[in-house]
Amino acid sequence: MMIKRKSYPGGWFILILFAAICAGPSSTRAHAEPFPSFGSGLIQVRLYTDYFCPPCRGMEPAIKPVLRDLIKGNSIRLTLVDTPFSTYSSLYAKYFLYALNAKNDFEHALLIQHNLYAATTNKHITTPEKIEGLFESKGLTFTAFDTGPVFGQYNILIKEDKINATPSCVIIKNGRKDTYVGALDIIKALTGLR
Repeated sequence: MMIKRKSYPGGWFILILFAAICAGPSSTRAHAEPFPSFGSGLIQVRLYTDYFCPPCRGMEPAIKPVLRDLIKGNSIRLTLVDTPFSTYSSLYAKYFLYALNAKNDFEHALLIQHNLYAATTNKHITTPEKIEGLFESKGLTFTAFDTGPVFGQYNILIKEDKINATPSCVIIKNGRKDTYVGALDIIKALTGLR
C-alpha cells in the first residue's frame, strides 16, 4: 500500500497550501534555515516520505543502515523530503524541521523521524502541544523558525520529480534520473549503490 496524492483543482494547490500553512514564527537567526540534506557523495538521492504512510514507517528499520553506510562512505547526497499527503503531515514536517534547527545532523534527523513515525500510531498526537510534549519526554529539543522557505524547496522538488505516492525515491547518477516507488524497490535500489 502506498499513500497517493489526492487530486485537487488547480494542480499543485495542496503543495502551495502546505508551504503557506506551515510557516512558523519569523526567524531572527542570522544563518540559513536547516534543510535535510546529508552526505557529500556525487549521487543525489531524494527520499520522499509521509509520516502517516504505513509503508514509509515500515521501511524505516531496513533503510536506516543502508543510508548510514552510503553517507558514511561519501557515496550519496541524501535529501529527505516530507511529502504532505496526509492530514497532519505538515504539522509533523514542521516539527521535524524545528528539531533539525536545534541540531542539524544525520543521526539526529533519523532519531527525530523515528519518534515522529512512532507518534503516528497514537491518534491523539495531532496538535503542536502534543508533539512538543512528545519531544520533551524523549529529550528532543527544537527551535521554531519560519519553515516557509524550506517547504517551498520541498514543493519544487516534489513537482520536479513528479511525486504522487509515498514512499518514493529519486536517484540521480551520472546525469540519469531514476524513480523508485514502494519500500522494496527503494531498499533494493539504495542497496545497489553500496
